[in-house]
Amino acid sequence: MQTKLIGSLIALFSFWTCPGQGRNQIKVDSLVKLYESSQTVVQQVDILDDIIDLLIYNDSEKAKTFILKMRKISKDTEYAKGILQGDFNLGYHYFNLQEMDSAEYYFNKTLKQSKILNDDSFVSSTLKNLSILKAHNGNYLDAIRLMDSVAKINVVGGDYLRYGSALSDNGVHYYELGNYPKAMELYKKALTIYDSLDIRTYHKADLFRNLGKLHSVMANNEKAITYFEQAITVYKRLEDNYFLSNTLVDIGNVHSSQKKHAAAIKKYQESLKMALAYTFPSSEIIAYGNIGNEYLNLKDYPKAVEYLEKAFIKGKEISATNNWITDMSNLGHAYALTKRFQKGIILLDKAVSLSDSIGISNELQNTLYTRGLVYEENGDLQKAIQDFKRSRVISDSLFSKEKAKQIDELQTLYETERREAEIALKEEEINTLNEMAKVDRLSKGLYAGGMFTFIAVSGLLFFGFRQRMKKNRIEREKQEQIYRQEIAHKKKELASQTLHLVQKNTFIQELLGNLQNIKNDPDRFKVEFRRIVMLLKRENASDKDWEVFKTYFAEVHNDFDQKLKTLFSDISEKEIRLAAFLRMNLTTKEIAATLNVLPDSILKSKYRLKKKLGLDKEMDLTSFLNTL
Repeated sequence: MQTKLIGSLIALFSFWTCPGQGRNQIKVDSLVKLYESSQTVVQQVDILDDIIDLLIYNDSEKAKTFILKMRKISKDTEYAKGILQGDFNLGYHYFNLQEMDSAEYYFNKTLKQSKILNDDSFVSSTLKNLSILKAHNGNYLDAIRLMDSVAKINVVGGDYLRYGSALSDNGVHYYELGNYPKAMELYKKALTIYDSLDIRTYHKADLFRNLGKLHSVMANNEKAITYFEQAITVYKRLEDNYFLSNTLVDIGNVHSSQKKHAAAIKKYQESLKMALAYTFPSSEIIAYGNIGNEYLNLKDYPKAVEYLEKAFIKGKEISATNNWITDMSNLGHAYALTKRFQKGIILLDKAVSLSDSIGISNELQNTLYTRGLVYEENGDLQKAIQDFKRSRVISDSLFSKEKAKQIDELQTLYETERREAEIALKEEEINTLNEMAKVDRLSKGLYAGGMFTFIAVSGLLFFGFRQRMKKNRIEREKQEQIYRQEIAHKKKELASQTLHLVQKNTFIQELLGNLQNIKNDPDRFKVEFRRIVMLLKRENASDKDWEVFKTYFAEVHNDFDQKLKTLFSDISEKEIRLAAFLRMNLTTKEIAATLNVLPDSILKSKYRLKKKLGLDKEMDLTSFLNTL
């Protein structure tokens, strides 16, 4: 495979990848040591999952060794959730390698297991990956149906981060079908949800990338590149080299549409170098194909054939349907331009037939147009006109001027709603607290009334005892129903407070970054500084947040903290806080995000807490806390 043509690009690539590799390796080494000293299979599986997350995109084969280790220790100890996690990770591993049959096998296996275990989180994640797999094979209608199921599961479970992700992914499916207004509508909804959650994860980067693609189709090139660069900033921070590689291709595509072929090839070469370094087959195919297409545009036909043949052969090996059709079409064109007309037409006929049978409108339009060019260049004008006409009809149906106007209107609507949502979110928090106070007073009054009724009834004459007891039982059942409703309400409030705690530190860090940016702009600084400082002070009441959380938690979980203090007098407030989060069944990553520390720090704290509680190696810490 050809390397970069310009030496400075090699230095740039090294700047992006080597530090990330080093940091990742340090984290992996630290987690491996922690794994070796861990006491239970639950701890081991959690740690292995963190290691796999670090390696899955950067060193696929090394990640596989840890996946197999996770599956082995889980099967040896009959740890069902670990087996489930191992199969899911194995499916994801094969998906990244574009070995789709193997990926589908393990995802279907995971789906079956997660339904048996009644684990909605894994059901949702597995259905999402199966949906993406369907789309990869060109089956967009099934992909949309599966992703709709994912969205419904996440809404019912109150997981709005994953709900936003499902909306964004379904937007991609509609984009690939050519339904751009629907894609923009779903992207807008996803952005609104993400903004309300104030997240700083890969989800928003993926959405920025999707918006960049949509704006590039609309020829809003500057806006498209802005979105792509925002995505790259996040991917680099997260050391997500796979999607970083793909986003470099996206920017190259924008340059290509502007006929800046040298700039486009430069970006594609950067992506190709990264794809080779980390073994990303799909990124490799895309880079080869796009470089070949740019050489077509530059009329360097031998170079075009060289790269397009590599893309075509590699795509055929891994059954990458969409890319394969595009590369087949471009290679057919390149053959025709190098005086191999018959060989080129055979490939173009196959590309048209395949895209038509699958129903991929974008690819069908492009292959028809390309075949028309080849017929035109060979002097067969009648067939050329037929292909051009059919291509134009599909193009008009995909993206009319009216649809472009709808997209612009939706984009404007999103910007307006975003500003209004920031105000509405704060008002909703205040209203929720007020309603909570009203419900508390009402519930306590009703409960007190019930107790008074019970005492009065018990003092009645003996001859009415049975009738009165029956009435009392009915009344007590009513009071118990009210009490259950009260508990359900408090559980919702507790979940809300937990989500708030998880989001708060991330929110503050982002605001601090915004403050620094505003500080560099004197005009904006004068207007905005005061408002943001006030917002920071209001959000940074960490002690108050913890006290509110602890109050709700104690009411739902029967004075959990007091029980701990009674049983273990030397337990600290920080340890009680960790125990409460574990009692809520938060994962290591979620607790780390809440407390703004690294996951391995939480694992060490869990180990120390277990030791202080005097639990033996066989006793799971979370299971013990659930008994209190």
